[in-house]
Amino acid sequence: MLQLGDRAPTFTLYDQNRSKWRLAEQRNSRVAIFFYPKANTTGCTEQATGLRDIVPDIGRVVVVGISADPPEKQYAWDEKHQLGFPLLSDPDSKIAKKYGVFGPKKLYGREYQGVTRSMFLISPAGRVERAWLKVSPKATPIELMSALESADE
Repeated sequence: MLQLGDRAPTFTLYDQNRSKWRLAEQRNSRVAIFFYPKANTTGCTEQATGLRDIVPDIGRVVVVGISADPPEKQYAWDEKHQLGFPLLSDPDSKIAKKYGVFGPKKLYGREYQGVTRSMFLISPAGRVERAWLKVSPKATPIELMSALESADE
């Protein structure tokens, strides 16, 4: 499990437009990475649109979402909700595993492997500033805003 201050695992993934997106290229900005189980579902849409709505208020923080969905599904979801930030495809959940947010889950008594809804704030130096594991869709933008406001004080 990643700890605060740890170097964030770097990665290169394809976004909804099939362009390569690299964490290493974001060195001049803080990056809010949110992991979500499945594009265009109720909870994930609430989480993503909540983040979309605070983007104008968070300055130079880059918001990026990651799920196992293919770029085409991410693209359709972005178009439908005008999210306006990179949605990255992690088809084998390799990055989710590196961040420690992929593992056993339970739904309606059924056990399976999947992504845990989470968010990480990465510093311009590439270190984990904050981590929210098992964050609720509604709390995601609130927690991010709160962390950014307390860091600015």
